[in-house]
Amino acid sequence: MAKYTIGLDYGTNSARALVVEISNGAEVGSAVRVYTHGKEGVIISRDPNLARQHPADYLEAAEIVIREALADAAKRVKGFKAEQVIGIGVDTTGSTPLPIDEDGNALAMSKKFAKNPAAMAWLWKDHTSIAEAEEITALARKMRPEYLAKCGGIYSSEWFFSKILHCLRTSPEVFDAAHTWIECADWIPAMLTGTQRPGDYKIGVCAAGHKAMFNAEWGGYPDAKFLAKLDPKMGALRSRLNDVAGDISESAGGLTAEWAEKTGLAPGIPVAVGAFDAHLGAVGSGIGPGVLVKIIGTSTCDMTVAAGEKKLADIPGICGIVKGSILPGCYGLEAGQSAVGDIFNWFVNYIQPGGAEGTHEQLTRDAAKLAPGESGLLALDWNNGNRTVLVDQRLTGLLLGQTLYTTPAEIYRTLIEATAFGALMIVSRIEDYGVKIKEVVNCGGIAEKNPLVMQIYADILGRPMKVSRSAQTCALGSAIAAAVVSGGYADVPAAQKKMTGLKPKVYKPDAKAHAVYKELFKLYRQLHDALGTKEWNGNLYGVMKDLLAIRAKARK
Repeated sequence: MAKYTIGLDYGTNSARALVVEISNGAEVGSAVRVYTHGKEGVIISRDPNLARQHPADYLEAAEIVIREALADAAKRVKGFKAEQVIGIGVDTTGSTPLPIDEDGNALAMSKKFAKNPAAMAWLWKDHTSIAEAEEITALARKMRPEYLAKCGGIYSSEWFFSKILHCLRTSPEVFDAAHTWIECADWIPAMLTGTQRPGDYKIGVCAAGHKAMFNAEWGGYPDAKFLAKLDPKMGALRSRLNDVAGDISESAGGLTAEWAEKTGLAPGIPVAVGAFDAHLGAVGSGIGPGVLVKIIGTSTCDMTVAAGEKKLADIPGICGIVKGSILPGCYGLEAGQSAVGDIFNWFVNYIQPGGAEGTHEQLTRDAAKLAPGESGLLALDWNNGNRTVLVDQRLTGLLLGQTLYTTPAEIYRTLIEATAFGALMIVSRIEDYGVKIKEVVNCGGIAEKNPLVMQIYADILGRPMKVSRSAQTCALGSAIAAAVVSGGYADVPAAQKKMTGLKPKVYKPDAKAHAVYKELFKLYRQLHDALGTKEWNGNLYGVMKDLLAIRAKARK
């Protein structure tokens, strides 16, 4: 009989379950559940930096999507039975920490804190802790520079300790009630396996290494003396953080009888150690040394790996170099952009160019008619700050070069180009430090649906853009992890070889377009360095003139 695994994928707005046949990666059943609380699953407020989720939604969604995905598989595969599912993998957004009590239950699931946003899961895109991130960065530079060296040189407001410290400062009643804090990626596997009590659950090296300065070289998380400098209560918290970390090839435990009854699965099947969605999306896209995987959606995450035998140089501005965070035994490198699809959505939904006619589809068709450089425009892709390489959430977007005749399509194409220039900055930074990128594999909604974006990316990066065969690479990556922990494969690369693939369509760079974009990228780089760094010292006088010259040449 065929064997299957389930990938549980927890996104920003919804959760998904994917049933995958492990012999060939066939996706035979799926289901999606939008979270119950908040606006499209996100609790927001007047503070535009606040973004929380109710952890009860995660558990409710797991039960519903697993049952519905199994039912879907039974409809599509003759003779399919739930007993054929041999394991579960889990991926989530991150850093998305939540406070828990001594029994491992989320504070927000208690009556006292049910409506308190501070007691909920602090979603990855919550930026309320900008000041705390700057404080952590400053202290680490003075006291523990090695901590920053492994996470790009700057600690982010999107990450674990920034959010916990902000909770302590702004909602001390929640901080004091919490026994400890746990990443969503660790809490869900713990709940499924009944290991949620602090001290019983296993944390994932993916979340801990990239977002919480965890490293075996200094004994796990930052030491108590360092944390106590931020606040004595932070120092005391250190003893309640788990120092045992695993990768996705390890089991978090077996599915409890209670969860087996809720879902229809067999009790005791292994649940893999959790990881972030982008990292498992890279696994589901077939990542290996020399391959950059771009998960392109509302934001982007860029992933690559390097062989673990040799020590890598620290790379300023990326979101960390963590051994085992993507592929066991390999260094995982994470970078990304804080907004990509969100920038296109902002233009369509807030600016509303052309009224009802100003849709993504129409703007894409009109933008495709334009030649590179024809608009005379240049933009910076910092509408939601810069995640890599500047790591600065206090940066904002910029559109330069508009005239009284600038059209919506010209702006739309320029916004696409800006995100591609931002992507090129990331590739250049990684390669500058000795990690070569031989090919780029893309996944996510935009890679699936928008050929213009893929072609512009190919032309700007000067590399072919390949697209993952699966439209659900994060869930597929989780299913691959489940196939390994359940004994279906000896290791992750062996599972990837059978369970992943690429679409036949490859977007190849156009030489003429690439030449124009090289000139525009020089101007982008000037703006990037002038407005994003303290070190830049130059003159922007020629930027507008150069844009006009490029425009004139393109229009000939």
